[in-house]
Amino acid sequence: MAVRDAASPLLLGLLCLLHTWGARAAVEVNMEDKVEVLLGDPAQITCMFKSDDFGGSGGMTIEWHYVKSSTDSQRIYSQDSLQSTVEKNTPYSDRITVNTTAREVVLTIRDVQLKDDEVAFNCFVKIIGEGSGEGGTKLKVFKTPEDPTIQGVEQGISVSDEVTKVASCEVKNGHPKPKITWYRDKMPLHNIPDVVKLDHSVTTQSSGLYSVNSDLNMKVEKKDKDAVFYCEVTFLVPGAEKMLETKRINITVFYPPTTVNLWVESPKGKIKEGDTVEFLCASDGNSESQFFIIENNEGPSLKMENVTRHNSGVFHCTVEDYENYVRLSTNTTVLVNYLDEVVIKPTGSVSVDWKKEFSATCNALSSLSTTTTWFKNGKEVEKGHHLNIKAVTYDTAGTYVCVVTVPEIQAMQANASLQLTVQGPPEIIEKQLNEKETNERELELTCHVRSYPTPNIIWGTTNGKIISSSNHMTGVGAKSVAKVQVNITSNTTVFCNASNEFGKDSVTYVIRFTKHTTTPATITTTISPTTITAANTTNNTSTSTNAAKTKSTGSYGVVIAVIIICILLLAILGSVLYFLYKKGKICNRSGKKDFTKEKSSKDKIVVEMKSDNTEEAILLGINGEKQLPNDQ
Repeated sequence: MAVRDAASPLLLGLLCLLHTWGARAAVEVNMEDKVEVLLGDPAQITCMFKSDDFGGSGGMTIEWHYVKSSTDSQRIYSQDSLQSTVEKNTPYSDRITVNTTAREVVLTIRDVQLKDDEVAFNCFVKIIGEGSGEGGTKLKVFKTPEDPTIQGVEQGISVSDEVTKVASCEVKNGHPKPKITWYRDKMPLHNIPDVVKLDHSVTTQSSGLYSVNSDLNMKVEKKDKDAVFYCEVTFLVPGAEKMLETKRINITVFYPPTTVNLWVESPKGKIKEGDTVEFLCASDGNSESQFFIIENNEGPSLKMENVTRHNSGVFHCTVEDYENYVRLSTNTTVLVNYLDEVVIKPTGSVSVDWKKEFSATCNALSSLSTTTTWFKNGKEVEKGHHLNIKAVTYDTAGTYVCVVTVPEIQAMQANASLQLTVQGPPEIIEKQLNEKETNERELELTCHVRSYPTPNIIWGTTNGKIISSSNHMTGVGAKSVAKVQVNITSNTTVFCNASNEFGKDSVTYVIRFTKHTTTPATITTTISPTTITAANTTNNTSTSTNAAKTKSTGSYGVVIAVIIICILLLAILGSVLYFLYKKGKICNRSGKKDFTKEKSSKDKIVVEMKSDNTEEAILLGINGEKQLPNDQ
């Protein structure tokens, strides 16, 4: 009995040992639970196997199956030690390849499709004499959806409405199914009874892709007029989760007014007569049923042109919202500022005696404070309402402009003018004595006279002769122009006399005639030496030199040149006659003349002219002889 009891544990241990050896001899297959891939990309599924007793000498077979359901499995690939086979007429016949190593088999599926490929793939490994093993991997296919879109309702939504559609959001062609979340001002929205309702709908395309549409329904409040709405789409990709957002939108919310305001839109600042005034009326409500009335004129604006002080007063605006049974009113006060016409005393044109005192006043009524300035010829001459001139002169005569300005309003001013005329004796602007030089026989003289009344202007000479003149008025007074004949032998004195009932004035012009001069001209005349030789006669040489130097000015230069030429001709003629005279005397004395006899000496005749217009002729023999031998 004891032996039998001891044998039982030994038998049990042997059985356990034998079982352990069998487990170690079995084939172990390891595979991933799932493989994730984007639509259209290649997918790789790895089947790893091992066996402790497998040394590679025995036979091994490998098979790949795809499994649509627990009862639907189909082989797509098989391999043994002799060959490998891709099964025909399957969705993978032309899209798979298998690579096998000693411990690993890799199935590659090209161009992964959503409809056929999102299934489980099983790997079977059998080793002869060792056993077999099996593993499986689920293939997950992903498709990134298109960018989501959002669309708000076109019409406005009233706060008095119940829960109504506000906007819709849609995302298309994604896998797995995308998820839409609504946001208002960055805060997610969830279903709240009678406040927020989210309606989602999913559409499955024939390709297996999903399109999701979501409507946001709300009971809007006044604060929603400034709210920003958008939706967020979350979706899966291999190994991650991603997110896309739509653009931001606002919605139109209608709500009744609680306050109303009326103001002057233009002009900005103070209003003056002649302005165009525009009123605007607005409330804090936004309702299609509200309307405005400004001073019995319908509409939120009122324009008044060319306003006057009589338009000053209180203006009213009323807003009514008949759907919400609201009526509100407000008002504003408008003051139209004015500046009356300028009043100058004395008015018009004023005459004041020369050197007398003059004063004037200038005023204009206004609703605002003013400043007054006097101008003459565009220059400021006085500030204040009063213009005072202690002693008027012709310089102070003219037009005075009084300008009244309202400093608080730009371009608000008025003006009036006063013409001041100074009456008194004539005053000639030119100096008392005027000396002039001219080379003309006639000279034009001018005389300017300031005076009121208009003076009588007379031109005259020292001998009492009256000279005619032309007179006319200018901006500074009377202008008289006279043409005077100039005496060339003595100074000419002319008077300009001006007079009126208050007195007289005169100026003197002394005119001196100057001769016109030109640059002197110099004329030089040279007569070449002349040699006369007589045969068989003693020759006498005579030289006459006359240097002519003349200076002339003006028109006398030509006359002097002609006189010099005549004198030269007379000198030459005298020399010839003297020579002939001497020759005739010798012949008469001797009775005969030797024409074969010559003297080797050379005789010259030189004529010289002097500036004193005197003539000298000196004939001398070169050898100093004064008579011929037969004259001795």
